Amino acid sequence: MKPTYSPKNNPRVIIIQLLYGKYYNPDQKILIPKHRFKKFIKDIVYGTIERDEIINAEIKKYLNEDLNNTQKLDKVFLIIIKSAIFELLYKPSRSSKIIIKEYLNASNFFVEDSKTKYLNALLDKISKNLRLQNE
Repeated sequence: MKPTYSPKNNPRVIIIQLLYGKYYNPDQKILIPKHRFKKFIKDIVYGTIERDEIINAEIKKYLNEDLNNTQKLDKVFLIIIKSAIFELLYKPSRSSKIIIKEYLNASNFFVEDSKTKYLNALLDKISKNLRLQNE
């Protein structure tokens, strides 16, 4: 029998939840749960927050809209993009295909299928451009 997949075991689901809490409630303390990937989760969460300005600049390049108008974008969708961009920029040893696949899997818990397709196209475009810049 196949074990059921739980979102609480997916490190990127945890990352998205923690970032959502921090971005939309800045006074909230970040509590990283016990997890076998705790160091990874902590690294991505704090790295994404610390490099928010750089990540926002990257997002502006691809979304063709002022970040002040990101209310049009779902907040969770934006957090998924931010954390994925952080990994694409600052974890070059990790395959961009794996990063995208993991965020798409995690996004299934938060966004509709139609938005997941848009997310896939957007992350693919961003990853290709970022990786070309950093070569």
